[in-house]
Amino acid sequence: MTKFVASAKKFIRSEDAPTMTEYALLLALIAIVVAAAAQILGQNVSMFYNTAAGSI
Repeated sequence: MTKFVASAKKFIRSEDAPTMTEYALLLALIAIVVAAAAQILGQNVSMFYNTAAGSI
């Protein structure tokens, strides 16, 4: 257990930890944007097909 704690402290002090945090935040932001775009596009496509089906 002490080996795990020591390696965790070493990792936090290293320069890799902030970089990984930045990548995680960037990934979360991209996921939010993709989800919002999919929802908006999904509604527009659904409306398009409903209009097309109604005119047939």
